[in-house]
Amino acid sequence: MAKDIKPHIGIFGRRNNGKSSFINLLVGQDLAIVSDHAGTTTDPVKKSVEIFGIGPAILIDTAGIDDTGELGEKRIKKTREVIKQVDCAILLLAGNEYGAYEADLVKRFGEYEVPYMIVHNKSDEAIVLPVTEQKVFAATGKDILDFSTVSLSNQEELIARLKNTIPETAYQKPSLFGDLVKPKDVVLLITPVDSEAPDGRMILPQNMAIRDVLDNDCICVTVKETEIEDFLRLGIKPVLVVTDSQAFGLVSKLIPGDVPLTSFSIIFARLKGDFAKYLEGTSTISRLQDGDRVLILESCTHQVSCDDIGRFKIPNWMKKFTGKSLEFKVVSGLSEIQEEITNFALVVQCGGCMVTRKQLHSRLKPAVDAGVPVTNYGLAIAYMHGIFERATAMFAK
Repeated sequence: MAKDIKPHIGIFGRRNNGKSSFINLLVGQDLAIVSDHAGTTTDPVKKSVEIFGIGPAILIDTAGIDDTGELGEKRIKKTREVIKQVDCAILLLAGNEYGAYEADLVKRFGEYEVPYMIVHNKSDEAIVLPVTEQKVFAATGKDILDFSTVSLSNQEELIARLKNTIPETAYQKPSLFGDLVKPKDVVLLITPVDSEAPDGRMILPQNMAIRDVLDNDCICVTVKETEIEDFLRLGIKPVLVVTDSQAFGLVSKLIPGDVPLTSFSIIFARLKGDFAKYLEGTSTISRLQDGDRVLILESCTHQVSCDDIGRFKIPNWMKKFTGKSLEFKVVSGLSEIQEEITNFALVVQCGGCMVTRKQLHSRLKPAVDAGVPVTNYGLAIAYMHGIFERATAMFAK
């Protein structure tokens, strides 16, 4: 779930509070199944929509937080997992009912720094919060007006409230290269075509990089690593070279030392990940000891080949670089890590091109909170190839 870089908005609440009806009214069409029977929505369901003023977005309709029974507990667990993946949450109340279920959701929103709004459904009266909750919200600076009745027929008011709640960074697309280049600069992108490359097309980071270079009114040149020397013979000096991290070793030898060089993975790490923590944690590779465990996090799921960077190349490079006997665990997608994060000496995250910035930060949060060092594919590969300083120098400026 949630492998989409559009902003994600989660709809939360008790069973039969009208979450599905709310979604239909918000987007102006019947996207969700509506029923008077509690528990119609079971697993979280994604719906791709267009919201005026925000643009393309993903709405996630979750199961009731008050579900019961053994199956209900599993549904609640999945609903809570959604909190880590959304850029914004909408908590739906009904009939002036605000209790432990809602308080628990609000607490979890806070733990994962998820901005939220509360909509009161199925009532003509303003919501009356318990005195304790009023004090909690007042202490956090939450505007108490957020909890007054909202008419679901007033779509404009709902969207205005939603737009004021969701962070602009969730739907405004920042530039990959905007602060590194200027119009008419030549940017060289090096994109190896190996067994991991999809047949007949380029991978998402390469596509996004090409578009961003063009959006910055620069001249984009794209070659395979085998044509680097042919390009250099043209006498054109690029202001920036971006390569696939796996080709760092070869590319760093061919590109003149006075030309800034980095990788697609590092560019995306800067855009989406906790870049300061990545920079801090990368040198941990040199301090790994025999028996240490390394967690590899892939944000997408894909067919595994013998050239797989996360499952084969990085582990092999790391064992060779450290000379240590290391153990590696790979978790793909946004699957839950089924053990204590402190069992690992290092976490290595992919570039995260297939997920949102919020999802990537939430993914790394347990490690960061526990003090477990984190790094990124590109930064780790640059470090193990001895070009970490060169690959990150432009960002220090």
